[in-house]
This record gives sequence, structure tokens and C-alpha cells, in this order.
Amino acid sequence: MNHNTKYLFIFAMLILLFLLYNFNLYSDNNNFSSIKLSSNATEGETIWLNNNCNSCHQIYGLGGYIGPDLTNVYTRKGNQYIKSIINSGIKSMPKFNLNSEEIEQLTQFFKEIDESGYSIGNTKISVNGWVKINYKNNLYEN
Repeated sequence: MNHNTKYLFIFAMLILLFLLYNFNLYSDNNNFSSIKLSSNATEGETIWLNNNCNSCHQIYGLGGYIGPDLTNVYTRKGNQYIKSIINSGIKSMPKFNLNSEEIEQLTQFFKEIDESGYSIGNTKISVNGWVKINYKNNLYEN
């Protein structure tokens, strides 16, 4: 076996291992959580997405870096603080002019994601690339 054939064989094996690894990683549904949001929180999530809040803020460490991670804002700051910030805006955060029902829905969204776990700082990344979130409530365990 000459050098070119040997390197081609090694390259082909590496490609095959890469493909098998990715197939295994992305076709495994066992690692997805079963977090179910209430209908009110789902509406709050829609408000979050429609106002592009994730361009500045993060949930579980995913999103923008201008504003703070809001995964556990409900525990840290409380219901009234969240509502007042949404109502008036602060520094670089604009006032969104949401009605009281929309504010309640967005607050419920924050409450329910807060119950599901901790922000990305309290997670462990496994060798296979999955992020293990430390859950607060056993109802949301995988």
C-alpha cells in the first residue's frame, strides 16, 4: 500500500467516523427535555420572540449579550420588578408598550422557565456535546 492510498484510507475512515458520530448525536431524541409551558407562558414566549428579546437577552445562555441572562430573573428579581422594567424600559432597553395581559403572559413565561432550571452557568457539557441542565424541579427532569 503506497502512502497516497494509506492517507486516502485514513481520511475516508475519519469521514465515516465523523458521519456516524453526527448521525448518533442528532438522531437521539432521549436527551430532549419534556418541559411543557402553560398556554399563558406560551403566549409570553410568542411575545418574547415577536419583540426579538433574544437579540439582547439570553435564556439558558442562548441569545444576545447586551442584556442579562433572564433564565432565573423571576427568582432573582420578582414579579413586580419584571413588570416595571417591561412597562418603562431601562437604559438601552426600549419601552415596548405591551398591554397588561401581554405583560402577565411574558411574566408567566419567565416564571415557568425559571422553574425549569438554572442559567447556563450551572450546567455541565458532556463529552458527546450535550448540555446537561441542572433542573430545579423534578417534573422537568429528562
